[in-house]
Amino acid sequence: MLILGIETSCDETAAAVVADGRRILSSVVATQFELHAQYGGVVPELAARRHLENILPVIQGALDEAGVSGKEIDGLAVTQGPGLIGALVIGMAVGKALALAWNKPLAGVHHLQAHILAAFLTDNPPAFPFVALVVSGGHTNLYQVHDFQQMDLLGRSRDDAAGEAFDKVAKLLRLGYPGGVIIEQLAAQGNSETFPLPRPRILQEPLTFSFSGLKTAVAHQVAKNPEILTNPSLQADLAASFQEAVVDSLTSRAFLALEETGCQRLVVSGGVAANGRLRQVLQEKAAAAGIELFLPPLSLCTDNAAMVAAAGYHRLQAGDRLDLDADVFSRG
Repeated sequence: MLILGIETSCDETAAAVVADGRRILSSVVATQFELHAQYGGVVPELAARRHLENILPVIQGALDEAGVSGKEIDGLAVTQGPGLIGALVIGMAVGKALALAWNKPLAGVHHLQAHILAAFLTDNPPAFPFVALVVSGGHTNLYQVHDFQQMDLLGRSRDDAAGEAFDKVAKLLRLGYPGGVIIEQLAAQGNSETFPLPRPRILQEPLTFSFSGLKTAVAHQVAKNPEILTNPSLQADLAASFQEAVVDSLTSRAFLALEETGCQRLVVSGGVAANGRLRQVLQEKAAAAGIELFLPPLSLCTDNAAMVAAAGYHRLQAGDRLDLDADVFSRG
């Protein structure tokens, strides 16, 4: 069964063709980093306009790369949410139009569930049940995953997501955008023990994340030591200290979720899952605890349409069809 996936939840226009929810035949992604870098973050209106320009060429590119025509596709899947409304609307409108024109079924996909199912596009997919940590620019969520459809939320960030915190701290340090990549590169040159930064915890909600206080602590360090902004060595040390605090917060809660659920498998996905230091610590802790760790390759961590196609395959297999009057959603 061939599924054409369409992804436009933020600032990447993506399309992919996936066979049977497992085998990637094509995956095309058009990024917008250069467009938004001058503003220090994603501008929703500009993102939507660029999606409008890119989406048809990207879809045609995915079909050409897979060597199939639209009529050979068995179904379509489109990201329904969460994400930027203006961006999501572009993908949804095109997905509906193609489904109608080709007379094919259409599935609406939850963006975070798609990130989780990216693990099934690898040579070594996890068995159920498992704990999933989805960590991206807009979300930091923990799930217990029972099957392709049932995913129970265990915890989430009550304020900034981890990726959002990376971008905001990069802005505080005048490093530019995208913050996660820049901070990781800078942190590799720094000492993570130079600046004592907090690991915010909510005692009554041990699986809840919070990164706003950590971001504020970085701002206080800059206010107390303004020379950080002009001293590359101190800048690297603060970047490393911040990154270590985020990695510690993410890994400690993920392994607590494993303990509380009794699961022995952990999937970590989303854009921040591409962070090298996070992957290193996860691998070390998993090896020590005897946990099976599943980390999708970097190309499947960042936003892509292959994961959308994979999730859509399972929705269509379950008989879940999206009505042509269905709308997108920004949160959920």
